[in-house]
Amino acid sequence: MRRIRLAVVGAAAIVMTTTASGCSGSDSDSSASTPSAKASAKASSKASNVAQSGDKATVKTASAGDLGTILVDEKGRTLYLFEKDTSTKSTCDGACAKAWPPLLTSGTPKTDGKAQSEMIGTSKRSDGKTQVTYNGHPLYRFEGDSKAGDTNGQGLDQFGAKWFVLDADGKEVEKGGTDGTGGPGY
Repeated sequence: MRRIRLAVVGAAAIVMTTTASGCSGSDSDSSASTPSAKASAKASSKASNVAQSGDKATVKTASAGDLGTILVDEKGRTLYLFEKDTSTKSTCDGACAKAWPPLLTSGTPKTDGKAQSEMIGTSKRSDGKTQVTYNGHPLYRFEGDSKAGDTNGQGLDQFGAKWFVLDADGKEVEKGGTDGTGGPGY
């Protein structure tokens, strides 16, 4: 009788082990339901949306209160220059590029409004992507700007230098926001 119980317990253990290992197989559909896989998929989706929004970027202008007329992207998000960039080659990579996403393009960038077509250009980044430049300055957005009209990056000192909006002549606008609160928006 004791041998039968041991046999039953042993068989049950084998069945449970086999069932558990069958559930943890490499089926990619089942792994997509884990929280970390969902977060990874969401981040991957966001990254591809950012890359897609770089297609034939447009630089245009908008009025930004006491900052005057400044450069913005096709969605009206404020564009900035990084004082550490001393040429068309970006010095903002890694964590810097996450906080200050470069304005990317996969085609020839366009201008609109008072933005001057002869000032727009491109530069290859260290990751091989093409970044839009204006008057020789690589252009960036700021993650702290949640909507069109925000100028929260104006005058911030991050990643080794200051960040400023640009006017239609491609010059940095130094007024407003130097206390880190950003400008008034537009």
